[in-house]
This record gives sequence, C-alpha cells and structure tokens, in this order.
Amino acid sequence: MSSKFWAELSNDYEKLFETEIGYDVIIYAGEEPNVKEIHSHSNILCIRSQYFRSAFSNEWAEKRDGKFIFRKPNISPQLFNIILRFIYCGNIELEKLQGSDVLKLLVAVDELNINSLISHIQEFLIDHQTEFLQQNPTEILETVYQHETFTDLWDFYLEKVCIEPEILFNSEKFNNLKAPLLELLLKRDDLNLDEVEIWENLLKWCSVRQNIENDLTKWSREDIANIERELHNFVPLIRFYDIEPVDFFYKVYCYKDILPQDLIHDLLEFHIVPNVKSKANLPSSRKSNQINSTLIEPRHIPVFASWINKKDSSHYNKKDTPYNFNLLYRSSRDGIGTSSFHRNCDDKGATIFIAKIKDSTQLIGGYNPLDWNGSKWKTTADSFLFNFIDRKNVSTGKVSYINKQAQAIYCSNTWGPTMGNLYCNHDNKWYYDIYSDEFVQYKILDKFWTDKPGQIPDIVKIQKGHEKILDATSKKG
Repeated sequence: MSSKFWAELSNDYEKLFETEIGYDVIIYAGEEPNVKEIHSHSNILCIRSQYFRSAFSNEWAEKRDGKFIFRKPNISPQLFNIILRFIYCGNIELEKLQGSDVLKLLVAVDELNINSLISHIQEFLIDHQTEFLQQNPTEILETVYQHETFTDLWDFYLEKVCIEPEILFNSEKFNNLKAPLLELLLKRDDLNLDEVEIWENLLKWCSVRQNIENDLTKWSREDIANIERELHNFVPLIRFYDIEPVDFFYKVYCYKDILPQDLIHDLLEFHIVPNVKSKANLPSSRKSNQINSTLIEPRHIPVFASWINKKDSSHYNKKDTPYNFNLLYRSSRDGIGTSSFHRNCDDKGATIFIAKIKDSTQLIGGYNPLDWNGSKWKTTADSFLFNFIDRKNVSTGKVSYINKQAQAIYCSNTWGPTMGNLYCNHDNKWYYDIYSDEFVQYKILDKFWTDKPGQIPDIVKIQKGHEKILDATSKKG
C-alpha cells in the first residue's frame, strides 16, 4: 500500500479518536478534583492493548447503559490522551514532555501493556533525558526497579550511577533509598567510589533510618545496637581491606563496637603485621578498567575519548570507548623533572597530560595528538586543553581546542608538557599565560605549582581499541 494511503488511514483514525463517533468506552482518568471523562472504542482498544483485551474478554470491566466503564485515577488525563492518540493512529510526541512526565507515561503504558511503546519510551529516555536522572535519582531508580519490563532503562541508569555515583550519593534524598536497592548497588564491582566514602555514606544512611545523629560520640547503647542491626546485611558488602590505613584508623576502627569483632581483629592484623594477606571474600577493587592514576578515574575516560573525537562530553560510555589509556609517567613513580618526563613519554604517540591545581579540587591538562620528541613548535588542529572544576564530578569538565594551530604543541628537552598558553618549563613550575583569553572562561589559576608527589602530572598514552585499560608496565608483562 502506498505511504499516501497509510497517512490517509492514520488521519481517519485520528479523526475517529477526536470526534468520538460511536464510542462504547468511558474512561475516568485522573484524581479528584482533576478527573476527566474520556471516550473511546472497545474494538480498537482490544486490538492495540493486552490490558483492554483481557478486560473485555474476561468481562471484568464495569458496564453501564451498554458502555464499558474504566476508572484510572493513577493516570492523568493528559497522559491518557497521549496514550489513546498513539493507540488510534500511532503518533506520539515525547519531546514536549518533561522527564518526570515521560517516566509516568512509561509506567502507565506498562500497566496498559502496550509493548511497542514501552520499548520506544525507554529508548527516548536513554537518548534524550540522561540528565533527568540527576533531578531525583532515588525516586527514579526505585520506580524503574519496580517494573520488570524496564530492563533497558534499569541497566542504563544503574550503570550511569556506578560510573558517576555522586548523582545518587550526593543527592539530598539519598537517605530515602530503600534497603534492597542500596544492597544491590553495594554488590556491584563497578561502583566507582572510594570504599571509605561508601562506608561513610552507609553510616549516614543508617543514622537517618534510625532517626539519630550521625555522630558516634552521641550514640547511646540502644543507638549502637540499632545501628549494628541496621548494618548487618551491608557489612559483608564493604571492602574494608581496600580502605587506606589512615582512613581505617580514623573512620572505621572507631566504629569497632558496631562491627563484628573477628572482622576488626583481621583488619588490625592486616594493617599491622607485615606480609599478612587479605581475608576478604570479595574482589579487591570495585573500580573496573583501572588506569593506575591518582588523579583521574575510569569515569573520565569516556569524556576524554569524546573530546578526542570532537564529540559532546557524553558521546561515549565505558563500554564503547574506542581508545585504551595506558599510564606512561607519574612523577611520584618516575621522578619529577623534564628529563624523566621525556624519557618516559617521547616517541609514544598521542598522550594526555593531567595536573591537579594545588589546594583545590581542580584538574587541568591537555591532549597532544602528535608526540613530545624534538625541539620545536608543532602544528595540529586536534589538540585541546581541559579543566575539571571538581575532579570527582566529570560533569564539571570543560574543553577548549587550541586556537593557534601553528603553535599548538611545544617540544623541548628542557621543557615539560607545553600546549598553547599552558606550559611547564625547565624549573618544573607550571604556568598559564594571561595575555590570551583562551581557557580563561574555565577559571584556571594564572600561576600554579606542582603539588605533593603523586598528584602531578600523569601522562597517559592513548591507543585505538576496545581492550581493557592497562598500566603500560603491566601490559609489557
């Protein structure tokens, strides 16, 4: 049949929907005082929806004066009209809806068992409403978790929270998260959060559940017993052996009264006695795709890959990142100095360098698509500088591509990484030239120094491929 006739057929059904000629179904949608009476046709509903098909065939729908009666207080009149328009003519416009309304529409469509629309709405939320999750992650995750048919959306949101856990853990409503969902999250191996932060958030969550202050010094014996009971199912999910000794002493050991005594004994032995192995029953690290960096985390990798290919920051995720990032140089490991930098980084191809601004949470750095060997300015249109205001939050990342392509990369044996107007010279100090407006919008300090060993800089080699991210030294065997 010609597409012309398909369009004509669709228009005719839309007219039928709007004129309500010959209707035999009355639907009361919405809650008082916003209930609206909507009219429809049983034969069309029966063909297009399993829910209505069951209602008519099993005769459990109320019937009055020859018309079927449905009451749907949980679906607003606006959303029901959207659903009916789709049932009649296959048209639906989601772009005009807020993310919360799209999710409500998805829940309603699931109830009415319109399978084709369930898949379509999930795809729309994944493709166009990724920021929607940040508005109320607790409620959204729990809504999706409760519906078995939302598998695509559940996998997407759960992975996004694991990559960027601050979306959930820094939310004002994190403490409202239901226990089964928190337990499910803590079982994940890819939850990209330091273990001590997971432990602290868990304590905060337990305190709110017990309606007590999150202050150990103010807990009564009854409070301690209640917190211990609340923690019972979660303690085996915390990877205490991954917590650094200082954090263990100040942030874990002080809670020894609410933790199993054999666990405390084993942890003390592990931290005090030389060569004692971990007795953990869980994998030693949650963070998959480790890049062996003290500055960045796996969540930064898709952002860098997106910028390298001149895409939007969220273009790639960790599964489809087209590059490997292998650590070449770290000052604390390889020595501070330009000679050490060039010894490890010359003739390695494309690299990213990363530095942390002293006494701040900011990261800065750049991408060199060429190499660092030689002694001259190099020309490229593909290099860029970047800044993360908060290194824990990748959404704060900004990128600026080099304007002066003929002076994009400067190479010299007596200079460190130098790109555009951001440079490290022979005295191992890092500078930013303020005569150019490039990158000023990202509030980079005019002048900054290397921080304590291990924090500046990291030089990462980039390779094409979908293999796991490996430390360059371990990759060599």
